[in-house]
Amino acid sequence: MKRLLAVTAAALLVGVTAAHALRLPGAPRCSIFPATNAWNQRVDTLPVAANSAELISSIGAGTGLHADFGSGLYDGSPIGIPFDVVTKKTPRSRVSFQYADESDRKPYPIPKSVHIEGGRQSDGDRHALLVDKDACRLYELYALYPKAGGWKAGSGAAWSLGSNALRPAGWTSADAAGLPIFPGLARYDEVARGVIDHALRFTASRTRRAYVYPARHYASSSDDPSLPPMGLRVRLKASFDISGFPRQTRIVLQALKTYGMILADNGSSWYVSGAPSPKWSNDDLHSIGRVTGSDFEVVDTSSLPHPGR
Repeated sequence: MKRLLAVTAAALLVGVTAAHALRLPGAPRCSIFPATNAWNQRVDTLPVAANSAELISSIGAGTGLHADFGSGLYDGSPIGIPFDVVTKKTPRSRVSFQYADESDRKPYPIPKSVHIEGGRQSDGDRHALLVDKDACRLYELYALYPKAGGWKAGSGAAWSLGSNALRPAGWTSADAAGLPIFPGLARYDEVARGVIDHALRFTASRTRRAYVYPARHYASSSDDPSLPPMGLRVRLKASFDISGFPRQTRIVLQALKTYGMILADNGSSWYVSGAPSPKWSNDDLHSIGRVTGSDFEVVDTSSLPHPGR
């Protein structure tokens, strides 16, 4: 019996280690940031923040959760934030930035067929996310547009996927909070294997002129303490019963219990970000609207290690 327990414990340990070692299928050599990164840290056992109820109310206690991703097209474009896996052979392009003083001004691996959020004709955020599978680097661009002989963008940032390094304090990225977008996306390949083992990205309609770790930038002029700062971490309450939801939604909701989600941008409240895929079931994902803001709580993350700070 003791030997059996030892083997079982070892198997569980291997399972935990393997979970942290899971890779993007198109870039199997690259981790999506270290296991100690804020996006990959569990928050299911951490205490509730003292001002949780106030912050949840300001985001919208009665507002339903919305999966801002799915299958098919909306207004002619895929639903969600797409990404491209690139290589060392992908041509590098210089990009001119509107916010050049807070952007990484270096060549970006932009393929000719680059996928832009909302489609090439959209006037939305126009994010482009590029995972270099050879260098294990992540490049992200906001408001990307072609221009004669190259590209222009609002802002851009690059990360090593093996590092916890943050943006300089006060710097934006391709996201308002100065965070990477890609590690906060719900992806279908994760749902296919049965688990999302990281926090998700979400938006709120009103935010505060403040940011907390791991965010590095705010996008508000309001000092109202009832409003959430960028980087706020919330989680679905442990008591919330997810057993009656469809499988795809249930896996997303379990991630929101275990890892929570991080406030990264201004936008519609409780919109959760993901990458488009024809394999998502929009009918399944619509069921997530049965979850409302009152089913969440703000996490006190002060006890978490802050690597890269």
